[in-house]
Order: sequence, then C-alpha cells, then structure tokens
Amino acid sequence: MIKNKSIFNRKLLLLGGLGFSSGLPLALTGGTFQAWLKDGGIDLKTIGLLSLVGLPYTLKFLWAPIFDVYHFPFLTKRRGWIFVSQILLFLAIAIFGFLSPSDDTFFILLVALVIAFLSATQDIVIDAYRTEVLTPDERGMGASLSNLGYRLAMIVSGAVALVLADLIAWPFVFLLMSLCLLACSFFTFFSKEELVTVAPKSLNQAIIIPFKDFFSRVESLEVLFFILIYKVDIVMAVALTTPFMMEIGFSKTEIGAVTKGVGLVASILGSICGGLLYPKLGLKKCLIYFGIIQGFSTLSFSLLAYTGNNSLVMAFAVGFENFCAGLATTPFIAFLMACCNPGFAATSFALLSSFAAVSRVFAGAPTGYLVGIFGWVDFFIFCSLTAIPGVALVYYRFDKWSGVRK
Repeated sequence: MIKNKSIFNRKLLLLGGLGFSSGLPLALTGGTFQAWLKDGGIDLKTIGLLSLVGLPYTLKFLWAPIFDVYHFPFLTKRRGWIFVSQILLFLAIAIFGFLSPSDDTFFILLVALVIAFLSATQDIVIDAYRTEVLTPDERGMGASLSNLGYRLAMIVSGAVALVLADLIAWPFVFLLMSLCLLACSFFTFFSKEELVTVAPKSLNQAIIIPFKDFFSRVESLEVLFFILIYKVDIVMAVALTTPFMMEIGFSKTEIGAVTKGVGLVASILGSICGGLLYPKLGLKKCLIYFGIIQGFSTLSFSLLAYTGNNSLVMAFAVGFENFCAGLATTPFIAFLMACCNPGFAATSFALLSSFAAVSRVFAGAPTGYLVGIFGWVDFFIFCSLTAIPGVALVYYRFDKWSGVRK
C-alpha cells in the first residue's frame, strides 16, 4: 500500500494542463481535419490518404533519444522542449487558417505532417517529464489527471471545433485552436523540473543504454509480454463494436451519440477513480483488481448481443466498458513510468508505449474470423477470458520484477 498525504497538488494539476496540451493537436489532425477538407470539396479518396499524417505518432521512438541528450541553451531539459514544441504548434495550426483545401492541398498535407510531428515530439517530452517528476505515490493520480486533460482537449479540438465550424469560418476555428495551444504554454512555464542525476552524454548512449539496461534484467521478456497482453481483452472487444451495434439494428446516430457521449464521460470518470484508488491500493493491487474488472466489462457486450436492440443495455455496455478501461489505464500508464530508467525517460517511455501499441494493431486483426467461429455472445466472452494471462502474470510474478520502480 502507498501512503500519500496529498491527493491533489500543484504539480499534478499542472500535469493535467500539459495533458490538455498533448491531446489538443490529435483530434485536430484527425476528424476535424477531415471535416475541413470535406467542406473544401476534397474527394474521399484523397481524404483517406491524408489520414497517413498520423504516422509520426507511431514512429516517435525513432527520434526520442534526442530529447534525453540535447536541450536548448538557457532552457531546462524537458520544459524547454515542451515550450518550443508548443510555440511551433501554435504557429503551424494558425497557418491552416490561411490555406484553402481546394487550392493548397499539397501544402496542407505538409503542414499537417509538421503538426503531427511536433505533436508527437511534445508527447515524448511530456511523457518523459511526467515520468521524472512523479514520485511512486503520485503516479496514479498523475496518469489520471494527464489522461483527463488529454480527453478534454480532444473534445475541444474535435466536437467543439466542429460545432464552431457551423457558426464561424474555418480560419477563425483554427485561430482559436492555436490560441488554446498557446495558452497551454503557461502550464509549462509554471511547472518545475527536477534535476536528473543520471543522463546520457551522447546520442549513442541515449540509444544503446536504455535497451541495454532494460534487457539486462532477467525479467525483461516477462515485462514486455505483460505490456503486450494487459489490455488485449479491451482491444479485441472494441475492434468491432461499431459494426456489431449496426448489425443488431442501431443507427449510426445512436452509436455516435452513445460512444462519443456516454463512452467519453465514463472513460474520464474511470480514469479519475483509478487515480483516487491508486494511493490506497498500490501498483500491484491496482493492476490485478482493475485488470479483472476490465476483463469483466466486456461481458456487458455479451449481454447486449443476447438482448439485441435495446438502447438502455447499449448505453450500459458502452458506459461500463469505457469506465473500466479508464480505470485500468491509470495503473498501466503508472507501470510504464515505473519501468523507465531515470535520465533516459524520453527514450524508455517512447519505446515501451510504442510496444504497448502493438496489441492495438495485431489483436484486432483476427476478430472478424473469431466472430464467425463463436458468434457475438461467445466472442465477447472469449475477449473477457483473454484478460486472465495478464492478471495472472502480475499476481505471480510482479514481486520478481526488480527493474520496476514500485
């Protein structure tokens, strides 16, 4: 059990603000970006290809070592990079307001790629900063508030931006979004950075040492396997939820309203509850208890598959699953932070989080075939059962993972 005298403090609240800064560009270069192009008369094939602007988010580990070695003169190591990223993002987003989708399509693609690259860079450094400044008892609430800020920012740059686009011209929408990003620099300014005593002296060290340090641990492969499978049950369950709900008779409007409304609110509440319970339970118990609850939550979709087109059951299933997924995300992020080597946090966290994303890519691939074999009810039961290996691994092996800063 972790003893914690203060659940909320200035450091944690500022991390929530940095989470907002991290989440704002994501929806802006996603659904909002696509809506702008559609309004500008761009065809769907081109819009589909332009979704590749999200590629930097999956490759950010490639340039993460830079931020463990270099920093700007007269600026602190982490906060300096965050501040520079925010200023450049402010300028890049504002540029959108001076472009026309029909006349400047190629240049828009370049700017969107720059925004995605700068956003991924900001994510790298904010993740590293959070890993370094949080004490073990603060990791749960730090992860929770960061996720809360991230989700709220996606609402602002997604749903709010689209509503504004019906009221004012797109250039003013992008100007407002860029000003929101600029305002986030105040969170960076008021944050405090602690001196890291162990740091790489060269780019070569920043690349090699994190790998060498992690794989020198006897339990390294176990830890990687756990990172890969801990959330696989949720990944598989949500991979086909939209076609599943359409198949049993729900309209796209109903699905969108519930998943984006009820689902988002439930996810935020789950994340907050995870942060509040983390100091009382500690990392190991949170991973076990929340992992069990997360696995159990997918059974709610089995209930929906059994009852069929029932709006109340649908809202319950979506809300319960998102709440439990948010609950389990908090200790999972805390675990990734605990695995990082101090001084190499940018590279370490980028590598571990990229590895965690592998399950999102591959676990969803066979789901269509599994539905064909099991049917919807048994498919979601199967998804629930896939939570067992991850929880069992924590229960039996967690205390042996000496490299984890518990």
